[in-house]
Order: sequence, then structure tokens, then C-alpha cells
Amino acid sequence: MGIGAVIGSGIFILTGTAAAGETLSYKSILHAPVLDLLMHGTNALSMTGRAGAGPAITLSFLLTAIACSFAALCYAELASMIPIAGSAYTYAYATLGELVAWIIGWDLILEYAVSNMAVAVGFSAYLNDVLDNVFGWHIPAKFAGPPIVGGQFTGNWFNISALIVLMVLTWILVKGVRESATTNNVMVLIKIAAILIFVFGAARAVDTSNWKPFAPNGFPAVLTGAAIVFFTYIGFDSVSTAAEECRRPQRDLPFGIIMTLVVCAILYIAVALVLTGIAKYDTLNNAAPVATALKVLGYNGIRQWVSIGAIVGMLSSLLVFQYGQARIWFAMSRDGLLPRVFSKVHPVHKTPHVSTWIAGLVVGIPAGIWDIGTFADLANIGTLFAFIIVSLGVIVLRKTQPARPRGFRVPGSPWLPMISIAFCLVLMMALPLETWVRFFVWLFIGFAIYFPFSRKNSALARQ
Repeated sequence: MGIGAVIGSGIFILTGTAAAGETLSYKSILHAPVLDLLMHGTNALSMTGRAGAGPAITLSFLLTAIACSFAALCYAELASMIPIAGSAYTYAYATLGELVAWIIGWDLILEYAVSNMAVAVGFSAYLNDVLDNVFGWHIPAKFAGPPIVGGQFTGNWFNISALIVLMVLTWILVKGVRESATTNNVMVLIKIAAILIFVFGAARAVDTSNWKPFAPNGFPAVLTGAAIVFFTYIGFDSVSTAAEECRRPQRDLPFGIIMTLVVCAILYIAVALVLTGIAKYDTLNNAAPVATALKVLGYNGIRQWVSIGAIVGMLSSLLVFQYGQARIWFAMSRDGLLPRVFSKVHPVHKTPHVSTWIAGLVVGIPAGIWDIGTFADLANIGTLFAFIIVSLGVIVLRKTQPARPRGFRVPGSPWLPMISIAFCLVLMMALPLETWVRFFVWLFIGFAIYFPFSRKNSALARQ
């Protein structure tokens, strides 16, 4: 489940982007990263490019895995103590109180929904490209592209395939956990096979001269690359939303969370090594760097497997995030913070069917309207904020409930959770000011719901 959530299209796209570097276009202060504004002031607006990590993107993937592992260990401890659906929301409720729990629950709704909106838009674009290449036919532009891009109307009507794929996956999720898990497992095996076919199939074309210089722009570019590829690691925390459907949560949850990171880090580093070995790093800044590099080599058979792996990877990411989102709504509704309808369970399938269908529509409709760039940064800031709350929860519980049984303990507490918080804050500061503004607007909307409704109707208030 964790691998299904983490490995999506990012492994085939962001690897090349981070290696080659990005072209920056700060139209205003709102578009500039907060960290750049703090370091350079308004001079940050005159920056025209961001240096790529080059072949050292492998180190970027490793550093990001290490940063995420600190948060993963904190998730593992809390998951072993509080094996209840809801992930970071449930942990916050148990450690920091109802108001903080509402904030993190509202934040997780944003994270899961916006992540899947971005993936659904990417799936639609990739599906249309594959249909065009294989069958010579594609979905008409008016039904394949977003009506709004960068605040401008495009003339398109609706991205229909983004909505349809989410409705199909929602139906699978309503049918039951066992059916959803089987579907996810099949897709995970397919995309891992596609990755391994690329790694071992293209390895014979590696030219070691492409790895020289290994870090052409120094360590700062490696750190920049780490911030870019952070998006590819989002999702390991979704394992903890399945707590109530685990047979042995105290053992299975920590194992699932930690092994997800280990397996995904190994696959990411392997792909990065091979990709920067078969092509010069500065040629990889395009929408499909892996497919483009394989096309240049004439490895069309492997290229087809990569296309299949990318599509299946996005499908499994959509499936797991939709699963997790419905469980968070279910947990918040059960605590009285959302209307009771969200915690209704299907009489036959025993799944939160109302939450699942509403989550499908809440994600599917915006995915059919806006472009992928609108969503990605919001997903990052929501995830990092959740990581901070979970890390803080470990520190608080060690003080307030030191004798409570723990199936797993974070080593070196409180220092390791504090390192996790510091890493997350640095990465949040690397996001544009505009993303922070949108994030606080979302939190303000949450407060407008919490104080008049949730606070009065919560289980805590009734007690």
C-alpha cells in the first residue's frame, strides 16, 4: 500500500527536472520562495535559473529519504500506540487536543485531495499521449485539457478522463478493502516491474563519462534537488490510515511505513543513476525525460514498459490516496467534527461509502477544471505541516504518557523528532509565498467551520 502511494509519475518526470535544473520566472513576490526572499530580499525576483544537481541527483534522493525517514519513524511510533483510522489527525487528537486535531485533519484533507488532483491531471495527459502513440487517436482537446490554466481560460470544456478514472477507483474502494488491496497489489507489481526493466534494460547503455562532473553545481544544487524531489516521497504516511484494517497494527504499521521508504529510495536512486548515465544531465529538462532518453537510444520496447509503469503508477497513487482521504473524513465525522453522514458504513461492503463517493467527486471535479501546476505546491506544504505535527506529538507523548505501551520507539527522542521538525520547516520555506497564502486561506476556511459547527457538535463537547 505504501509503495502504491509513493511511486507515481514523479519517478519518471522529476528525476530529470531536478538533475537538469529549473528555469525560474518570478512574476511577483508571491511567486518567489520564502527562503529566497529571506536571503535575497526583492533581489530574488531577478533570479533567472536554478542550478541542476546533475548526476548527484542520486544524493538528492538519498537526502530526501533520510529527511522523510525522521518523520516516518515518528509516524511509526504513534501508529503503534494509537492504531485507529485517521493518520496524523488521530495522533494529534490524542496528543495535542481537539483544536490542533481539527487543524491537522483539515490540512490532511487538503494534502490528500490536492495530491490526487495533480496526479489525476497528469494521468489524463499521459493517457492521451499513449492513446495517440499506440492507436493514432486521442481524446478531443475540449474534453482532455483543463478549462483554466494559470488563471486564464483555455477554451476547453472539461478534462473528462480525470473525473472518470477517479469515479472508477471510487467504485472499487466502495466495494471493499480486500478488493482495493488486491487491485493495488497488482498495480504495484506492474510498476515495479517497469522500473526494473528500465534499470536493467538500459544499464547496458550507461556511459560513465555522463557522470562527470558528478555534482556540477556543488552541494547547494543537491539540496535544491532534494526540495524538488520531495514530492516523489509523499504518501508513505497513508499506510497509517489503514490502522483499523490491519490484523496486527502494532507490528504491521511501523514495518509498512519504514519499508516503504527503504524500497522506494532504492528504486529512485537506481533510476536516477541509470538515467544520468544514459543521457547528459543537462538534456533531461523536459516533460518525459526517461521516455525521451530511451527514444534517443532507440530502446522503444523499454520505452513502452515505462509508459505502462507511469500510467499504472498514477492509478495506484490515486487509489491509495482516495482510500486514505475517506478514512480521515470518517474519523473526523466519528468524533463529531464533520457531519455524521461521513461516518456511515455500507451495510454489505463495510466501507465508509458516503465519504468515499464524496471524496471522489471533491477531487474529480476540480481535476477536470484546473491544471497540474495549481495543485503540486499545496500538496507539499500540507504534507510537511502534517509531518511537523506528528513529530511534535511524539515529543509530547513521551512527556505526558511515558509508561504507555509502544510497539515501536523512535530512537534518540526528543532529538530525532526535533530534527524532523527542522527539516520540514526548511523545506516549507523553500515553497513560494503564494503557496503559504493559499494554505492560510484554507486554514481560515477550516476555522470558519470549526467554531460554529465542529466545536459544538464534537464528541468532546457532548461529554
